[in-house]
Amino acid sequence: MKKINNNFTCLAALCIALLLGCSKQEAPAPSENVQASSPALQNPDEPAETNSPFVTVDGHHFLRNGQPYYVIGTNFWYGGYLGSAGEVGDRERLIKELDLLKQTGINNLRVLAVSESSELMRAVRPAIIKAPGEYDETLLAGMDFLLDEMAKRDMTAILYLNNFWQWSGGMSQYVAWFTGKPVFDPDVTNEWNPFMENSASFYRIEEAQKLYRDVIKALITRKNTINGKRYSEDPTIMSWQLANEPRPGSDADGRANFDAFKNWIHDTAKYIDGLAPNQLVSTGNEGSMGALRDMELFIDSHKSEYVDYLTFHMWVKNWGWYDAKNPDETFSSALATAKDYINQHIDVANQMNKPIVLEEFGIERDNGSFTTDSTTVYRDRFYAEIFNLLRTRAGAGDAIAGMNFWAWGGYGRTENDDFMWKEGDDFVGDPPQEPQGLNSVFDGDTTTLAVIKAHADAMKDINTKQ
Repeated sequence: MKKINNNFTCLAALCIALLLGCSKQEAPAPSENVQASSPALQNPDEPAETNSPFVTVDGHHFLRNGQPYYVIGTNFWYGGYLGSAGEVGDRERLIKELDLLKQTGINNLRVLAVSESSELMRAVRPAIIKAPGEYDETLLAGMDFLLDEMAKRDMTAILYLNNFWQWSGGMSQYVAWFTGKPVFDPDVTNEWNPFMENSASFYRIEEAQKLYRDVIKALITRKNTINGKRYSEDPTIMSWQLANEPRPGSDADGRANFDAFKNWIHDTAKYIDGLAPNQLVSTGNEGSMGALRDMELFIDSHKSEYVDYLTFHMWVKNWGWYDAKNPDETFSSALATAKDYINQHIDVANQMNKPIVLEEFGIERDNGSFTTDSTTVYRDRFYAEIFNLLRTRAGAGDAIAGMNFWAWGGYGRTENDDFMWKEGDDFVGDPPQEPQGLNSVFDGDTTTLAVIKAHADAMKDINTKQ
């Protein structure tokens, strides 16, 4: 069973000094429009399966092997690609990456599970789905290798099964397959609202949904070629995620799609739950910003009993809060807005009695540089501040259950003058439609790695006291 009723004692509030000399952050007051107190604990007399090797949900917390489990993660979308024995793979590098991640305190990786062959200009190549019903077995075996190596390091994985955006083919490619229209490419047209509406039409195309479910079933029932485990029986897989950042559509026109979006979440989550009852299901949604900037729509779309925990993302640059070329004027206000966004979502998770994970956030290197030898003073400060807030609220017993920073670049490098990915290049954390080095944390970013490691160590201490 993946949801259990076993309870553990809530922590007293902790105030941990910020890393790198930052000031202490007090636990914030809950928003007025959200339930202030933690949800009532469930009946401790009910039987509970407390020692499952799978990550389970207990109220608004995670457990694993009978112990509190807090996600200390990163986005490693290309992990399965590195695990391939084919031309795009590099198993030697993958092992080095996993060793460094483990050393840094990382226990969870959020990984792209499916990509679709596409004419999209900035889509990753090759793709896992060559054509409807046709898979690249070499790339799938790369995921086998990744999961097997992660298991050796006691890591867990979040595998997302689609993409609202264009960089892996995603929903827009499904739409093109079943409408017969050319794929809508925002990197060519620079039209983002029509692109988002086009992607959202995916939810209403019956043939696209059938293929999507066929893909889901193929993965969940797959037998790992390295260790012989069915994916559905592998506790290394913490969660199956519906998609990367699924939205109802554009902020301007997406309300007309909301009912289809909400039903798609419920129906798909239920389908996955039936195939993988021991593993969790999540949506990959960005929070209120991914729900037409409307918190009530975020809540409504995540009420399904088959959505085991909540996710949210936070992008201070993309959402216009921060300018890396003008940090003195924008950093403090961006940080305050970011903290408010985090607190709002934790309060909502308390109200819904579900765990929540901040599974994407990042910030550029100083002055917006992409080079690996540039400084990361503002990034380090940003990470430290965000981590301190997460620790404080976790320590107070709130529903924040982990984080995955965006993204892991590790030992990857780009040699292109324009920093844009080209087929055959190293993979780094930044997907192909963005400059390589934009938000990636590389192996040489020792100060950033130290901030992450300190947070991992602090959370271990919190977990042992629960």
